[in-house]
Amino acid sequence: MLLIINIDGGSRGNPGIGASGVIIKNEQGKILLKRGLFFAKCTNNQAEYNALKLALTSAAEIGGNILKITSDSELLVKQFNGVYKIKNSDLKILMEEIKILTKRFKKVTLVHTLREGNSEADEICNLTMDIGKKNKFPNGHLYNLFQDTGLKNLKVTNSKEESKQLELFDL
Repeated sequence: MLLIINIDGGSRGNPGIGASGVIIKNEQGKILLKRGLFFAKCTNNQAEYNALKLALTSAAEIGGNILKITSDSELLVKQFNGVYKIKNSDLKILMEEIKILTKRFKKVTLVHTLREGNSEADEICNLTMDIGKKNKFPNGHLYNLFQDTGLKNLKVTNSKEESKQLELFDL
């Protein structure tokens, strides 16, 4: 099964609070999963790498075997594809874990898009940071957007000061 995946990672403060965001769709564009991973403290690059790792583990749970992943992190894409070397030791370890995870799949492609082409994953990232900070989530807290009944009525405010109601989503 082909899965279309967008990922994003971000950090406020770099390092500071951060999150990884993943949205997975099937070939027809139906959303199968939206998931965020909260970090009490991380760098932007760590969040981007963890977004890819989260995408791979989530895709395995869904049962995909061909993954088309899109990221707005040119550095991550070029390092994953072997164009750039990875100098940071923490990122090297994460990439080793990512490469092991890719072996579960028939084919994994990671391509770059401009930030505008990644708005859904970016929104998940920002919502996860907002919710994590507000609820004092621990580092590495996995947050299933649209699936957490405990936060069904939680409202968060994004950077444009618009109130967003989180919805529940059934797989």
